[in-house]
Amino acid sequence: MLTDRLQQQIQVAMKGGDNLRLSTLRLLYSALHNEQIAKMRELSSEEEISIIRRQLKQRQEAIEAYEKGGRAELAEKERVESKILQEFLPAEMSAEEIEQIAEQIIADLGTGGASDFGKVMGAVMGKVKGQADGSTVSRIVREKLLSSRT
Repeated sequence: MLTDRLQQQIQVAMKGGDNLRLSTLRLLYSALHNEQIAKMRELSSEEEISIIRRQLKQRQEAIEAYEKGGRAELAEKERVESKILQEFLPAEMSAEEIEQIAEQIIADLGTGGASDFGKVMGAVMGKVKGQADGSTVSRIVREKLLSSRT
């Protein structure tokens, strides 16, 4: 389970004196634990991945805000935290793999217009299950639907 791996990594960071890594891992553990308490059950791996992605998105937003505010040192700290969080995500699918899945689903559903975006997007996200970022999938599906119309 991810929480077991996190606890081991927290101990390693404590022994190594890596305070930034330690605080990042503790925040992630806390987010996972709080979600588990709220749901009153063990989290599935998809839910754990979703929480990690949410944490990453928060870091990305903070990086942008710090850069706009001229706070380069804080933006760099957020970048390091993002890299730490990414260690706990499964390997991402390549754009080519996502394109193949999108093409197959568009062909299977017999769709071809932008009006079918939601239907195709839902089917593709169901297939990639946490192995691809939603914005990347959205961009690829949109491109495929627009190109299939012509």
